[in-house]
Amino acid sequence: MTQEKTDPRIVRTRKLIMDAFIELSSEKEFKDITIKDITTKAMVNRATFYYHFADKYDLLEKVLSEVLLINLDSEKIKQNDLNEEVVVNIFLAITNFQNSLSNRCHRGYEDTIAQIIREQLEIIFCKMLLKKRSLDENTALKRAAVMLSWGIYGASVEWRRNREVPPEEFITSLLPFIMYGVDFEPYKD
Repeated sequence: MTQEKTDPRIVRTRKLIMDAFIELSSEKEFKDITIKDITTKAMVNRATFYYHFADKYDLLEKVLSEVLLINLDSEKIKQNDLNEEVVVNIFLAITNFQNSLSNRCHRGYEDTIAQIIREQLEIIFCKMLLKKRSLDENTALKRAAVMLSWGIYGASVEWRRNREVPPEEFITSLLPFIMYGVDFEPYKD
């Protein structure tokens, strides 16, 4: 089975299905996209679709996760140290991801998108925090990763609503509070 997953034909077919779905999502709302639409556009049969995906919800989740991972797969983020630069880069990756979806996705995607973003961020933050701290603090670190993932996601949603400033400026203004907490005293000029 492991060898099958590396088979270029399997990878190519999976990509065809995912690309067909992305293209269809720019034309229709998710609820209106059928398996038949996807298989017709991808030029595969239903059995092939179901070999790769359980249903269209599974396909949606995998497409969104893959697109998000591509955005988060930056070397700057992979440095595994939780610092201001990494937080900025993660925030920019999330806002870029959300911007790329806004042209393709319609109502009905928001909850799935939010869940995928938060789960991926939680994994990233947990790895970074575990690298800096002892395993004895594992539960607290996982909770901190959840808090950071929801906070960064929430900040990206707020930025997307208003777009008053560029995303980098938006997150930079929040960095001291993210990194140092509510006791941070802003610099006085």
